[in-house]
Amino acid sequence: MMGLIFAKLWSLFCNQGMYKSVLMITKKQVISFSHVVLGRLYGKSSVSYKTARWRTSSQTASLNAEHKVIIVGLDNAGKTTILYQFLMNEVVHTSPTIGSNVEEIVVKNTHFLMWDIGGQESLRSSWNTYYSNTEFIILVVDSIDRERLAITKEELYRMLAHEDLRKAAVLIFANKQDMKGCMTAAEISKYLTLSSIKDHPWHIQSCCALTGEGLCQGLEWMTSRIGVR
Repeated sequence: MMGLIFAKLWSLFCNQGMYKSVLMITKKQVISFSHVVLGRLYGKSSVSYKTARWRTSSQTASLNAEHKVIIVGLDNAGKTTILYQFLMNEVVHTSPTIGSNVEEIVVKNTHFLMWDIGGQESLRSSWNTYYSNTEFIILVVDSIDRERLAITKEELYRMLAHEDLRKAAVLIFANKQDMKGCMTAAEISKYLTLSSIKDHPWHIQSCCALTGEGLCQGLEWMTSRIGVR
């Protein structure tokens, strides 16, 4: 998986300052790693990423502008599983993300460049380095993790207060709805006081990353927001 490979390369070379000297190989081309770094900063990329299952042959002829998306949430919320459900419509084995995974997802001729960012406590302080030019925030909530919901709320409102995200729309995925004893989307919405958010469009969607249930509805909400803001 190119996204998973990227995460490990990103972690290694960020630490060693070797951005411009590394080549990253895709199935179709060899690209400068510095282009990926620029994509991280500005929401653009020259990488030819594999696209999602919603692309049709007629859609491939039309190359629309990419819309940058960041996928955030606490560790073990299901962020990476959701990203690769979007991409391949199947469950892939994942490990904790160190750095980020990035893939292009095409939905009804709309191109989303999605950055799945590691959610461990030690990595959250670096989330803001991904914010520039972000149009959508996908916040993934573990619906069975009641103990850490307060931390999720704190991180959410810290993001919404950031200048670089002042125009971003927010999609909250209430993940793991297949688990016994999980919180409902309504319960999570109430705890996060989503109704108090007035300056960002938002939507909460129940989902199960393992089966893909609810994910399409979330993407449909995102596409409906294109051109609205």
